[in-house]
Amino acid sequence: MISYITNDKEGIVTTFEDQRHDLEDGDYVTFKEVKGMNEINGKEFKISVLTPFSFIIGDTSTFGEYKNGGIVIEVKKEKIIDFKSMEMCLEEPKFFDEDNYWGDADPKKIDNISIHLAFQALDEFRQENSEELPKPWDLNDSKRFVEIALLINSQKKNPFSKLNENLLKIFSFTCSGNLCPIQSVIGGLAAQEIIKACSGKFHPINQLFYFDCKEILPENTFERIEEFKPDLNSRYLSQTIVLGKQIQNRLENFKCFLVGSGALGCEYLKNFAMMGLGSGPNGLITVTDMDTIEKSNLNRQFLFRSWDVQKSKAEVASNAVKEMNPNLNIRTNLNRVGPETEHIYNDEFFDSLDVVCNALDNVKTRLYIDSKCIEYRKPLIESGTLGTEGNVQVCLPNLTEAYSSSQDPPEKNIPICTLKIFPNAIEHTIQWARDLFEGLFSNPVVSAFNFLQNPDLYFRNLSKLGIQQRLEELQQLEKIFISEKCSSFEECVVWARESFQENFHNNIKQLLFNFPPELKTSNGLPFWSSPKRLPHPLYFDANNSTHFDYIFSAANLKAFLHDLKQERNREKIFSYVQDVQVVSFKPKLGVKIKINENDEEEFTDEDEIEIDNLIRKLQNEYLSLKKSKLVKIDFEKDDDSNFHMDFITSCSNLRAENYDITPTDKHNTKLIAGKIIPAIATTTSVIVGLDCLELYKLIAGHKNLDAYRNYYLNLALPLFQSSEPMPVTKYKFYDIEWSLWDRIEVKGELTLKEFLDYFEKEYKLVITMIGCDVTTIYSKYLSIEKRKDRLNKKITEILEIIKQEKLPEHTKNLTLSIVAYDTNDEDIEVPPIKYIIRN
Repeated sequence: MISYITNDKEGIVTTFEDQRHDLEDGDYVTFKEVKGMNEINGKEFKISVLTPFSFIIGDTSTFGEYKNGGIVIEVKKEKIIDFKSMEMCLEEPKFFDEDNYWGDADPKKIDNISIHLAFQALDEFRQENSEELPKPWDLNDSKRFVEIALLINSQKKNPFSKLNENLLKIFSFTCSGNLCPIQSVIGGLAAQEIIKACSGKFHPINQLFYFDCKEILPENTFERIEEFKPDLNSRYLSQTIVLGKQIQNRLENFKCFLVGSGALGCEYLKNFAMMGLGSGPNGLITVTDMDTIEKSNLNRQFLFRSWDVQKSKAEVASNAVKEMNPNLNIRTNLNRVGPETEHIYNDEFFDSLDVVCNALDNVKTRLYIDSKCIEYRKPLIESGTLGTEGNVQVCLPNLTEAYSSSQDPPEKNIPICTLKIFPNAIEHTIQWARDLFEGLFSNPVVSAFNFLQNPDLYFRNLSKLGIQQRLEELQQLEKIFISEKCSSFEECVVWARESFQENFHNNIKQLLFNFPPELKTSNGLPFWSSPKRLPHPLYFDANNSTHFDYIFSAANLKAFLHDLKQERNREKIFSYVQDVQVVSFKPKLGVKIKINENDEEEFTDEDEIEIDNLIRKLQNEYLSLKKSKLVKIDFEKDDDSNFHMDFITSCSNLRAENYDITPTDKHNTKLIAGKIIPAIATTTSVIVGLDCLELYKLIAGHKNLDAYRNYYLNLALPLFQSSEPMPVTKYKFYDIEWSLWDRIEVKGELTLKEFLDYFEKEYKLVITMIGCDVTTIYSKYLSIEKRKDRLNKKITEILEIIKQEKLPEHTKNLTLSIVAYDTNDEDIEVPPIKYIIRN
């Protein structure tokens, strides 16, 4: 949304400070809803970027003066791309990433040229040898292969000045082999290019793209050629040609914990099955996922079929890959990984693992898994996708930083005032409709069940809430039990019509009564100026499809809520709603509407009186209310027959109509309301392929950081970046070097005094604070009485007293953090403490 446009030769457009425009030099834009400078609306401009919040469109000096409002829209332009023919590319290759080379001596350029020649040499070699490929790890064939490559290069008009002959040898040694992860990477990239060719959407790869991962091979490869002689009878023949029997054996006996079996998880399990990971006598894959399969999963989570909907993701995926490779050893769990399951994922479990692979869709669980990998010093392969974007991060004990060492900025939440009063985008109206759905059909039923089960406990818990929350919850209860209770479908239609009137007519009229269209701010500026949009009330029209869709879906949901028979005959409902009479709106005096996030809620004695009256009313009618039939409605976006998305779509579009926001369709509403993360099979295939290549390196035992890669890619641009993982930051206290992967171990239970004395004696540290998670066990700022009381108590005893609960039996150690100063009375950073309380 636009904040201001200058009237001058440059024509500088400024957006609001919390809204980056995300445009680039040379982009085209158009405008709508600009007031004052009307000439700009609907016209296209080529822009130059000034800042993330401003850009230049050119001379606006002849236009009217900008007043307010306006939305800028990027215009996507067709781009013509010229490609060299295959014949020309063979002679003079153009690589899609060549703009990133720093010169002819760039190792990446030399490698790409060498691979380019290697594929040409492979054709020549096959012609010489009856279509046979070079034999695996055969020195004679390798020598001849390199000779052919050098000969081809010498015969070119412009021979390449430098080649990587070691890479040519490796190509010859391994070209008869195959790696499933490489197939995932190249297959995903190729599939995305086909989609681009068919759709004309996104930018194609310009000419040649070569991908190599030679760093997966063990160090000193040329000195260990005998190890790579393949077992011709092995299922994994093509893989052992590349990696050798020793790594294959380690791979089969590897123990992996896969967290999640959705889009990434399915790809992981497919790759594991093809690689043979965990298929040996000592190998094991543990996979956990508490989710069930939804219809929307089927387009990208390819191990699932339509008949699997509502079944466990982990179980279906595990069974599917067992069909691919019956030798896989898979343990399937159906639980969340978190503090509540630490009795399952305990010390013994993590100690047994070789690696953890995250296939998650939320940051909270990622951070928890990361903390466990740090605690138990286990490698973590972390990845994620968002549409055509994807990333891979390798976290290695004592070598790299952890996942939690750097984080994306938190996702912005829509301010409450924007949602409730000042929406300016369809995302706002969809979220408002989603909240209304929960407030009408889900949350009140939960409160009702709690009230009916134990009224005294319910009111005790209610008293702990703020006044506004108490009042809103009691009003919801009163409505669902008494004033808005329906006993027939006709009553449900009446309720739906009154709901329409309240939400899209009365509330808007009350808002305009409080803040009239002509209202000015204290600065003399119009109150209803951008980003605020001036609303208008809706007048119900049963012939308007959006209006009627709201009645149809709302009435059916209300009937389901009260355990009544639903009515799907639209003509009947149309006839019912025609006869409903609603009360004319009269504005209420003294209604306060919160228009700023920082405004404090204002409460009156009347609010307290209303709360008391509602509690008394519910208590008095408790016995009759116990007979109420209520059914909780849990939001389900993928069932087209349950009216959930019909209600949210119509509700959102009516709200959009109130504020003159362009409406959207049911599909887009589902994406936003269902918080569906954009995901496509091509990106998932590439990312997990890259994950598994890093897994090969772990299994091969690489100890050097330069063997590993973090990746970021965007298949739409296309962009394919790789870099070494960030090395772990090292700290020191005295002569002891440590990093986030290190712990000071303290074995056996100690009293607080013994703990303090131990660190003063062994490490010359004076501790000023001890914490465990968010609990403060000791602080120099505690009162003298508390400190004295705790000194002779054991650490665990103090913790149990503070938390008012016993430590679980499965807890064998605690991670304590301490604040301390050294012998010079200076604060000093100290590693966390692994406090072992049980063997």
